[in-house]
Amino acid sequence: MTERGSLGVAVIGTGKMGADHVRRVHEVISGARVSAVVDLDADRAKQIAARVDGCTAHPDMASAMAASDVDAVLIASSGPAHESALLLALEHDLPVLCEKPLTPDAASALRVLQAEQALGHRRVQVGFMRRFDAEYVKLKSCLDTGQLGRPLMLHNRHRNAASPPFFTSSMLISDSVAHETDVTRWLLGQEITAVTVLRPTPSANAPDGLQDPQFVVLETEGGALSDVEIFVNCGFGYQVQAEVVCERGTARIGDGHAMVTAMAGRWGGTIAQDFVERFADAYDREVQAWVDATRRGEVTGPSVWDGYAAAAVCEAGVRSLNDGGRVPVELVERPALYG
Repeated sequence: MTERGSLGVAVIGTGKMGADHVRRVHEVISGARVSAVVDLDADRAKQIAARVDGCTAHPDMASAMAASDVDAVLIASSGPAHESALLLALEHDLPVLCEKPLTPDAASALRVLQAEQALGHRRVQVGFMRRFDAEYVKLKSCLDTGQLGRPLMLHNRHRNAASPPFFTSSMLISDSVAHETDVTRWLLGQEITAVTVLRPTPSANAPDGLQDPQFVVLETEGGALSDVEIFVNCGFGYQVQAEVVCERGTARIGDGHAMVTAMAGRWGGTIAQDFVERFADAYDREVQAWVDATRRGEVTGPSVWDGYAAAAVCEAGVRSLNDGGRVPVELVERPALYG
């Protein structure tokens, strides 16, 4: 801990997510401060560091993690860079909050899992922020009471106004449906055993070559089905909705608006334009929960196992997208470290 008793956090990656996390730790949450930032773009890292008193910009992860005022690491770099950052943080036995994906594929995720298992205790929380969203938390609490009966189906809709230029068809699964993969496992308390991806005719608004939208069906070990409409060029905004159908009732989230107006013969509200806006509170809650747990010497929230399972499911989904048909999900035996 730093002299002031706050948690000194090194933020790895200062792009859109990393810069937003620097702002969040510096201005929003309590009990932590940004003590270091790392980015391949040295000028950008220096600009970000200059906004925070006492923050230093580092040319590489190794120097940041070795710094005396770094107590924990927040990884917000691109997915392919996560494995090396995670393994280095585990070598230093540092607490980590890692943005999803844990890693881009099951093999690398398994290597991280094995490294943490060898350490003998949990150090990593994976950034599946929907578990901290107020609506999802309420839905989870409702299901856990059992008042609706056994879950039979979960319907998910995930829409973006427009996809970034680098987005590929497989990234609709690995970067977007990854969230519904985790949500399905968390809400239902069941592992996913198979994935089928269906390919409707692409939208005229989708870039050439991009299979958008897609319809994904997830099968669980308890016999429930979870479907995902993923549509990343819907044109009108960012929407995330979910409805669970149970034996004695249903529950739905994602339809709410902060304000609805009625004027000039029309009524309406606003639709968030991106995930940072829609899940701002969830990100705040997630990082605050991570800081609080770390200061208590605990690790809570989504685990490396959750990140590994999501990677394995998404890998099966990409196979289904490319080859067609139903693809089983293969998981190693769950280690005792993860309950």
